[in-house]
Amino acid sequence: MRDLAKNWPALPDWETHIHEDGGIRVTTVGGLAQHLVSGHLHAFGEGTGALGLARHPTAVLRMARDRLLVVDGDPAALRNGWHPEGFAVTDVSSVYHVFEIAGPGIVALLREALAIDPVIGSPSAAVVFAGIQAVLYRYNDDTVLRLHVERGHAAYILDWLRARQDDGRIRDRLE
Repeated sequence: MRDLAKNWPALPDWETHIHEDGGIRVTTVGGLAQHLVSGHLHAFGEGTGALGLARHPTAVLRMARDRLLVVDGDPAALRNGWHPEGFAVTDVSSVYHVFEIAGPGIVALLREALAIDPVIGSPSAAVVFAGIQAVLYRYNDDTVLRLHVERGHAAYILDWLRARQDDGRIRDRLE
């Protein structure tokens, strides 16, 4: 049987990998508890939309009208299953890879990666980023983004960022 694995680049060590170019620095954030909450959401509030600001320790992100992604929330309140208050919780910590993006090149990155206006944002934190479904929000201040992508797409995001650098598209916009 042919070894097709050699056709693909090796995955980086996500715990230590840092990607820097064109005014952005991309790192991986590990160890976050991530829970999808569906149903009656009043117990959790409205949630933050795309490019909205989420502050530590807990980020509550609106995914749809009746769905939230809660990042690093209270484990007691977020036990898996149905809750009598009218919502269900599913642990999705292993589903999403989380990138943290910081630096002055964020605006140029967002203009290229998003189909929405980065100034206006969206009520939903679920966006199409570089052609794939993702969750995007500002974290703690306006200079840091958090990007949640399905784990299988993490390598694609890294390749997409490298391609931007190789094309010179970042440098052209920053100069």
